[in-house]
This record gives sequence, C-alpha cells and structure tokens, in this order.
Amino acid sequence: MSMLHKQAPLGRGAGVLLPVASLPSAHGIGTFGEEAYRFVDFLQAAGQRYWQVLPLGPTSYGDSPYQSFSAFAGNPYFIDLDTFVEEGLLTPEEVNAPDWGNNPEFVDYAKIYQNRFAVLHKAFQRSNFRQSADYRTFCSSNEEWLDDYSLYMAIKMHFGAHEWLKWPEDIRMNEPKAVEGFRLLLQDEIDFWKFCQYQFFRQWYKLKAYANVRGVRIIGDIPIYVSLDSADVWRHPSLFQLDKQRRPTAVSGVPPDNFSATGQLWGNPLYHWEHMEQDGFAWWKKRMAFSAKLYDIVRIDHFIGMVRYYAIPYGEPTAMYGEWRHSPGEALVRAISSVMGDSHIIAEDLGCVVPEVYQLRDEAGYPGMKILQFAFNDTSKNGNLPCHYTANSVVYSGTHDNETLKGFFAHQPRRALHFACDYLHVKKREHLPAACICAAYESVADTAMIQMQDLLGLGNEARTNYPATIGNNWRWRLQRGQVTEALAVQLHDLCELYARLPEAASTDQPKKGPSAEKVPETEKIQKSSNDKI
Repeated sequence: MSMLHKQAPLGRGAGVLLPVASLPSAHGIGTFGEEAYRFVDFLQAAGQRYWQVLPLGPTSYGDSPYQSFSAFAGNPYFIDLDTFVEEGLLTPEEVNAPDWGNNPEFVDYAKIYQNRFAVLHKAFQRSNFRQSADYRTFCSSNEEWLDDYSLYMAIKMHFGAHEWLKWPEDIRMNEPKAVEGFRLLLQDEIDFWKFCQYQFFRQWYKLKAYANVRGVRIIGDIPIYVSLDSADVWRHPSLFQLDKQRRPTAVSGVPPDNFSATGQLWGNPLYHWEHMEQDGFAWWKKRMAFSAKLYDIVRIDHFIGMVRYYAIPYGEPTAMYGEWRHSPGEALVRAISSVMGDSHIIAEDLGCVVPEVYQLRDEAGYPGMKILQFAFNDTSKNGNLPCHYTANSVVYSGTHDNETLKGFFAHQPRRALHFACDYLHVKKREHLPAACICAAYESVADTAMIQMQDLLGLGNEARTNYPATIGNNWRWRLQRGQVTEALAVQLHDLCELYARLPEAASTDQPKKGPSAEKVPETEKIQKSSNDKI
C-alpha cells in the first residue's frame, strides 16, 4: 500500500466567512453579480487571504446548503440576473417585477422559489446556448453528473417537486424503459436545468478567477453525506445503505452534544463503504476532483465520518439511539488526496472525536479546527484556547452553526465571563467579541477565519443557522453600506501586525483614514461601521 501523501500547510493568513446567499442584491438573495465582486475588492483591501462561501449546491427542504439535490451541481439562485440583462436575455422590468421579499436583511426562500425559476426560464427560452461551443464543451466535460442531475430535476418538477421515493414505481426504481421515456418526454425541461448549470459555472469561475488574481483564495465546504433527495442516491443506489425497495436502512446524524440535547438527526443515507472500496472509491475521487476545481480549499464537513460514523435506524424521531460504526479511514483519505492537485483540504474535526481521527488528520497534513466560542468554560486546559493551538490549524470566532460573538457573550454565566475577560485582557463584557478577533489573529494558527457578522459586531438576530432546527435558518444578509473602508483598514492593520498579510498585499497597504490612527485594536473593530465604503 502506498504512503499517504501529506498536504503542505496553508500558510499564515486570515479570511472571512460569508455565504454567497448572504451578499446584498436587489433580487432577494446574494448572487455572483456586482456585489460579489465588490466584496472581493473589500477582502483584498483588508489584507484577507480567504473567503469561505460554504457549499454552493442547490438547496432543498429546509434551505440548508448542506442538503442538496446533487453533490456536483450549483445553486441556480446564485446566477446573477443583471448579467442576463446586460446580455439581452432579460429586461430590467422582468428581473425587478417579481416579489423578491420585502426585507433586505433576510432571504425569503418561499418567494425566491416561487419566482426565480420563472425568470430563469425566460432567459433560457431566449438564449441560443445550444449553438455555443463553450456550452457543448461544458456538457461533454460534465456529462457523468450533469445528465443525471438534469434528468432528476426535470422528473422531480414533473411530479410536483416530490422526492424520488414518492415517484411511480418504475421510474423510482430506475427501470431503463421508464428512464428513457422520461428523457424523451421532458427533453426541453432537461435542457433548462443544463442551461442553469452552464450559467452557474460560467459566472462562478469568472468570479473565482477575479478573486484569485487579487490574492483571495476560496474555501468551499462539502458535507460528507449527500441528501436522500438527490440525483446521486436515485441514480447510484448501490453506493448507499438502502434496502431492496431503495429506502434507507439507517441514516446519518450525531449523538447528543453541545448543539442539541437529543443529537442531530440529519437523515442522509449512509454510504455502503464496502461497495465503494471495491472500485477504489471512484465516486469519492470524482467528487473531490470536482470540488478541487470548484474551490481552492475544500473543508470536509464532519471529517470524523471518514474514521467512524453514527448510524441511526431509519424512522427514529431523534438521534439519541444510534450506534457508531467503522469507516474506511486511511484508505479513503489516500484516495481523496490522490486527486486534489494544488487544492487543499480542511478537516472539520469538531464533535465526538476519537484519537484515530486526529492521527489520520495529522498523517494527511490536513489542518483541523478550533472554535473560540468553545474556549471559555473557566478552565485553562480547554484545547480551544489559543495557548494550546498548533500552527497547522484553522481558528474560527464561530462557524455558521454558532451564535455570533456578541450573542454568545450576552448570556454566558458570570464565571465564564470572568475567565474570558482575564484570558483576553479586557475588563468589560462588551469588549470580548473584538478581543476574540484579535486573539484569533495573534494566535499561532496558520489560518484565522471570522464570520462577517462578528466583524460587524452584530447580535444573534444575524445568526446564520440553528442546528437541529428547521425554519428561520440561512436567511441573514449583509446590507449595502455595512462593509466599510474603516473596517478594511482595521483588518489590514491586524493582518500586518500579526503577519497575516498575503505576500502581494504586504507592500500595498490601503490608505488609512483618521479613525484608524492610534486606536487600540480591540476598539477599532467595534468602531468599523461608521464610515461607509
């Protein structure tokens, strides 16, 4: 058996966690349009090396980007409609007429779902994309997943958006005659979904190139599991733990933890690891090679699942009564590492971790994660305290699954607050969020990632996700004017002070404004929202 290839360190730097959906736009949800380019400009001016965008796949029930109709496809919501106006496929009136929601601070997913596809259909009908050599190349290069996904979505919409388990028996079971019949019946709709994917990737790779040229690398997440309601499970049932009727025998989740007293019942089908191992994990290789092209750095969510996984009997209402089982571990990681090229992997190693997880992570050279919100339980032995970090790690103020820093410290017990104040050298609770950001930057961890909400000093009204809940998640959006020149200057100063500037940016410091002069670093972050860019 060949040696496990060890990944090189990421290099010292800092970045911002902000989902694409959270960008400003006039059409209800963030897109790959002008505001995305403006945000990249902000990151460059702020000396940031990374932008973490979370998964980019199409969202299904619950609006979570971690539950997608495909492990490969992109979210059509992110296609910029103004680009279609510029290209003559839509008129300004057509993109502005729908009701995209009446509150620019939050995504109204119901209205997006009701209106977005009708507008995209108009652009599809007016486009001559089928005659484009670029489109034909895209289709041939992505044929293996694109044909399955487009067919799946066309059939799904034909049956009222129901998941495949509720389809008629012949097409649910993938009988060849039924599959070919629907290919003929729904050819135009299949082409629509291919058109959406073509436009998504055309716009995404243009934005990614813009970021890369400016020294900003993209961190993208992939959930370890795929959704039951997906083309992957429907077309490749042998890769998953399903019964003869293709219903799951057990599903994914995690046992009770800090996030939920009853655990988290994710409900994804589990992999049939023995079957996958027989062909050298070919599906995983394809998935990771594709992700390595889509992102510069891939954060594997629930990396623990590569060593062991929690199996919950199908039909259980909570995650309390599952059992731990073994995953392939090193054999799987070796297969993944072989296709990553120049892209890197971050291991999300939070939760119920066993020593084998850390050993595999370190042998592969993948950085693990530290969460500052988990650090202040009044004991100096807590591994999330910066004094315990190693260089090859990524420190977060909090992830998309956590509260904002302001919201977190607002309700901590007195003893924990005293400990945090002592550790971070501040006297007042309201100074703790800014002190956490500085602590992340000054730590030895190679990579420091801060949620945009924390940089803006927002409370839990801006929280992204409440794990183990459905509804009211993934909705918060950045507003025009919230990203300021003062904030860019202050972050640049922090990057320079703690040696986190990209090499190209170290000699190209943005001009300082008066508010950045002789202000303590912890106060600078708090004052950042006054001067609008």
